[in-house]
Amino acid sequence: MSDIVNAAVEQALAEDAEDLKAFKARKHEAEFAFDDVVNLLNRNSVD
Repeated sequence: MSDIVNAAVEQALAEDAEDLKAFKARKHEAEFAFDDVVNLLNRNSVD
């Protein structure tokens, strides 16, 4: 049973590591407020 739990924990940690890598890679990208994005989408008729 502990092997199953260990595998699940390892998988979760690997996914977290991927997320952190992506955050670091996108660190210098422009930020947009949620409301601004919604307004932009509405102006361009995207539902």
